[in-house]
Amino acid sequence: MSKVTVVTGGTRGIGAAISKGLKEAGYTVAATFAGNVEKAEAFKAETGIHVYQWDVSDAEACAAGLAKVEAELGPVEILVNNAGITKDGMFHKMSFDQWRAVLSTNLDSMFTMTKPVIDGMRNRGFGRIINISSINGQKGQMGQTNYSAAKAGVIGFTKALAQENAFKGITVNCICPGYIDTDMVAAVPEDVLKGIIKGIPVGRLGKAEEIAALVVFLAGEQAGFFTGAVHTINGGQYIANG
Repeated sequence: MSKVTVVTGGTRGIGAAISKGLKEAGYTVAATFAGNVEKAEAFKAETGIHVYQWDVSDAEACAAGLAKVEAELGPVEILVNNAGITKDGMFHKMSFDQWRAVLSTNLDSMFTMTKPVIDGMRNRGFGRIINISSINGQKGQMGQTNYSAAKAGVIGFTKALAQENAFKGITVNCICPGYIDTDMVAAVPEDVLKGIIKGIPVGRLGKAEEIAALVVFLAGEQAGFFTGAVHTINGGQYIANG
């Protein structure tokens, strides 16, 4: 039986590419989504991937949702924490609601999604946890103190959890994408987008499938010695050592 994989925010953008890549690699994939039922159902019809709706910032909803996935598909052996939102604004104008919403979805979800599956992974002696951070969690970004703080927290969470669980056969890794050609980036004004691309040494936006390819590798048996690592995929825009 193929390993069960949960991808949060798995029906759109980078998450959709990850879900598709894992299914093509032979995994049983459950893709979660927050609110857009119409697009999620269209994604399910197109790909045949199982979709589940819940709010990743809600601990009770995550526990219930993951229990449903395991009852219907089997134990979760691979978790991709991809879901994230932005509520940008300069810090001096930012409301606490803007701050809290981004931290809840982007960072609290590391706990709410991972806690319900970690004991099962430990008991079985195998697990793969792959967390999607961001270039802006590494270098910061003006107008994104909330997002940058959350994504930097994802990196710290990854490194600590990796150390706690390595001896149990569980790897925990982090991917920090740069600017990827998704609907969100496509909505950026053309002149701004040109400036962004000018700052990327390879001269183009990344592809969601490039992120998915790394996720598929890290989910595999051959990646057992990769853990606690921060993998940058940004076309050379920001070169970091972790």
